[in-house]
Amino acid sequence: MANAQVILREKIEGLGAEADVVKVRAGYARNFLVPQGKAYEASEENVKHIEDLKVARAAREAEELSTAQELATKISKLRPKFTLETGQGGKAFGSVTSIDIHKQLEEAGIEIDRHAIELDKPIKRSGKNEVTVRVHPEVATTLIVNVEAHSAEEAE
Repeated sequence: MANAQVILREKIEGLGAEADVVKVRAGYARNFLVPQGKAYEASEENVKHIEDLKVARAAREAEELSTAQELATKISKLRPKFTLETGQGGKAFGSVTSIDIHKQLEEAGIEIDRHAIELDKPIKRSGKNEVTVRVHPEVATTLIVNVEAHSAEEAE
């Protein structure tokens, strides 16, 4: 099981970010990372490139953080509204899930990953509910979701 050390040129999920020196399987480095231009071999000549990569990484991370903060501000200003059908005794027939919240955010023009919405269990009660949305590992915001109960008897 041969391993190789490589210097990453870009952020790779589950492996690292620019300028990280990581150990990977030799075949992964030889057949994928280096030919795709995603990494350098960790030789003495290539170690000199680390400073340039660190500068690029700092700039990218600062930009991602500022973008995430702007997005968090937009999300916190939204107040999505949902209506749940209720039967006798006020029991809700459905629930509001993270997919429903994600659809509302998309309709408002906000593109985020559905898994960024941290909802432990579906919302089944009416009123205002707070939902945490993590738009960046360092930035999270609270979204207030209004849920109204609408009984089937009133509709008739």
